[in-house]
Amino acid sequence: MNPKKLKKLKRQLKKEHPVSTTNNYITRLERYRELFKQNSMITFLINQILESNRLIQQKLLPQQLPVLELPEDIQDQIFNQIKDQYPLGDPRGDQLWEKLTAELPKLDKLLRSYRDYLEETYGMWAYISAPFISDLAHYLAGRPTLEVMAGNGYISHGLRLKQQNVDATDSLDWVQENETGKHLVTEVEKLDAISAIEKYGNQVDFVIMSWSPDGVPIDVQILEKLRSLTKQPTLICIGEPNGATNSAGFWKTAKLVEPENTQQLNQHYQPFDLIHDQLYLIK
Repeated sequence: MNPKKLKKLKRQLKKEHPVSTTNNYITRLERYRELFKQNSMITFLINQILESNRLIQQKLLPQQLPVLELPEDIQDQIFNQIKDQYPLGDPRGDQLWEKLTAELPKLDKLLRSYRDYLEETYGMWAYISAPFISDLAHYLAGRPTLEVMAGNGYISHGLRLKQQNVDATDSLDWVQENETGKHLVTEVEKLDAISAIEKYGNQVDFVIMSWSPDGVPIDVQILEKLRSLTKQPTLICIGEPNGATNSAGFWKTAKLVEPENTQQLNQHYQPFDLIHDQLYLIK
């Protein structure tokens, strides 16, 4: 599909199918876990979300997620399970079939809405897992790092737990609009991105920029500012080219470097929904 059409579809899906309220979302998943307790795949997917939510709620780094969608053969699985429980033609089996299959579209929608839930509940836009942070900390290897537009600080928090030298900064201008800045998990210095680079740019080897707002050219300004510095630190960008993040101009001017390291850093940063964001090393 054309990237622009895919981007439009994602926005339309989010607008037409808003995520449930915080408590209701988790409660509904728990109810579906009980309803589909005979299906190991459904139970596995729901447990993945519940465990991830539990860890984030405790300000811990969550596990890496699988793709959160029902398998294509889920109806066949349910049919075979009911067939093993009731003989063909048994009204009890027919009623159970109708009950379970009627709930599948609703469950599938819930699974696909986990990112929306994270955004609205915790202000977590990029899904930052413990294995990913371990890979990133290994790559940084203690070298001084600045994070701009850090939001609630999930990346810097994880890196600091790994004894990495990182300065987390954010303008915190989004506090009045969403959950970004309301659930800080580590100390975040109140600085806009350009001011942060002016303060720390020549002292660091890397600058982290995660999920720069879609269509806003601040990312281009950040890249130009980094290129103007004597030291010219590497930009570590997490985003989706021509998709949910960043401006079109940014991806046109970004020079991707270190492809082998990039591949290594993405081994635990894999898509779990329609958004295919990745980490990129940029000069």
